[in-house]
Amino acid sequence: MMAEIDFFGVYVNTLFVAAILAFLLGRVGQWLLARCGVYRFVWHRGLFDIALFVILWGQIAVLLIFHISG
Repeated sequence: MMAEIDFFGVYVNTLFVAAILAFLLGRVGQWLLARCGVYRFVWHRGLFDIALFVILWGQIAVLLIFHISG
């Protein structure tokens, strides 16, 4: 069973919270990568950004699920 987070009396799915956090961290990461000029070496910026989001989402989801259930 998937763990849920109690957010002011409303139970929210952990994956939804992880997706929101991954989106916010991804936006900050995109800004930092653009600022440092890393995107000059990236072939397809859209694919890179989606891959960054998916990696962040997976890592945050694993951390949240293990933290809540353990």
